[in-house]
Amino acid sequence: MLGQLRPEFPDVTISKIRFLETEGLVRPARTASGYRQFTPGDVARLRFVLSAQRDHYLPLKVIKEQLDAADRGEPEPSRPTLTCVPGAPEPADEPLRRITREELLERADIDAATLAELEQYGLVRPGAAGFYDTESAEVARTARALAAYGIEPRHLRAFRAAADREVGLLEQVLTPIVRQQGEEARRRADEAVRELTSLSVGLHTLLVKAGLREIPGR
Repeated sequence: MLGQLRPEFPDVTISKIRFLETEGLVRPARTASGYRQFTPGDVARLRFVLSAQRDHYLPLKVIKEQLDAADRGEPEPSRPTLTCVPGAPEPADEPLRRITREELLERADIDAATLAELEQYGLVRPGAAGFYDTESAEVARTARALAAYGIEPRHLRAFRAAADREVGLLEQVLTPIVRQQGEEARRRADEAVRELTSLSVGLHTLLVKAGLREIPGR
């Protein structure tokens, strides 16, 4: 079973699989002597869970809700389902990698002047060697989608400041976990990063939605 998953998820371990089992995300059958028997369906389910965590930072609760819906007879998605506002970029599936300035401009479909504004307000930051990354391109694409509503890069400084404050808060929680040694500690650290990222993003979304509902005339 691990051999089928590790080409795509090299960090997966038996302890990780058992943790997902205790959380109810996979339910392998047991032999009379108690050994787990993973079917092709179980492996596909694990692949879905691991992909949802790695690529989309979905919390386990959300992943379980999607799988439970499939268990009730609804079509099980081949990839995690996410909701995007009209005009916003779709979530990227590719791993984070380094790209040039020209690649960023092309991927985000923006011009050099817009990129300069995004850099000015701290929304996009090149690395020490002058390269960007694919995540920066997604930020730029999202900023372009917001621009269609008249929201300019200068208006997004509040998002940058709020994100920095959230990172500072979460760093206080994560630092003691990350400093621990051993494979199990690394697994817990990775899990904590995914869960805290998902929870903070989810909370931010809920607060914004609640605030927008209070707009007079809606």
